[in-house]
Amino acid sequence: MEWKGRRQSSNVEDQRDSDGAGGSPFGRGGGFRIPMGGGGRTGGGLSFGTIIFLVALYFLLRMMGVDLLQVLGEGGGGQVNLPGFEQTESASRANSPAQEETKQFMATVLAETEDVWNGIFQASGAQYEEPKLVLFSNSIQSACGFASAATGPFYCPGDHKVYLDMAFFDELAKRFDAAGDFAQAYVVAHEVGHHVQNLTGVLPKFNRARQQMSEADANQMSIRVELQADCYAGIWGKYTEQKGLLDTGDLAEALNAAVQIGDDTIQRRTQGYVVPESFNHGTSEQRQRWFKRGFDTGRVQDCDTFQAANP
Repeated sequence: MEWKGRRQSSNVEDQRDSDGAGGSPFGRGGGFRIPMGGGGRTGGGLSFGTIIFLVALYFLLRMMGVDLLQVLGEGGGGQVNLPGFEQTESASRANSPAQEETKQFMATVLAETEDVWNGIFQASGAQYEEPKLVLFSNSIQSACGFASAATGPFYCPGDHKVYLDMAFFDELAKRFDAAGDFAQAYVVAHEVGHHVQNLTGVLPKFNRARQQMSEADANQMSIRVELQADCYAGIWGKYTEQKGLLDTGDLAEALNAAVQIGDDTIQRRTQGYVVPESFNHGTSEQRQRWFKRGFDTGRVQDCDTFQAANP
């Protein structure tokens, strides 16, 4: 993708040097994320007595000439990873040249999504509220609750922000076999697609409705939500192509990424078999097809996955 020298969005919050707070993943409002496969677990908080003990231990060790903070820093953290997710030490590389270039690329992609959706909303007589993109390392506290890097990129309707640990792109390339800058751009455009759904009332309606649904029905409705976000990402891709910003192979990168993060492909990769009734993002074929549909037509009305008999 030809991105260097183009406008970068000011709606990027770099929190890679901040520590995430505790809590439950998506405990307050349901974030919409890239599926990672597997399940995670979170630990409980420390008691007051335990904290007092640890403080006393720290100063005792300091008196003995042992810097506990340095030991912990060299030994690595205690992050619990999802099965099959090889979390990288993104915090230690937060200011590396490669990370800084990726940050600039993300800011440029976000700016391009702003241009596209501002134009589409204005054409329909509405005003587009631009989302924030929050870059973090290892863990983050959002309005939707606590999330770790193992959660994957996600959009939080509660604060209108997209959250991304850029180490995910290493996983996208190595674990998901989906390398390339346009594959990365597709991820951001998909999450921005969820923001568009939030502004147009799709996500609030879904969040209310699924409280009364069975798990199976909620999963089926979730698939339609995710596929529409894929289609919206395709619309962004269409306008990006019209600007002459796509390189040869960019579209193939995005389509491959859509295939690699399909529910069936992820389940087959992580557990060796698929459970269709547990799908909540869509199959590889569905995700590729709906992205391509948005890319081919560039029209919002062609992304109505809720009216499709067989999305």
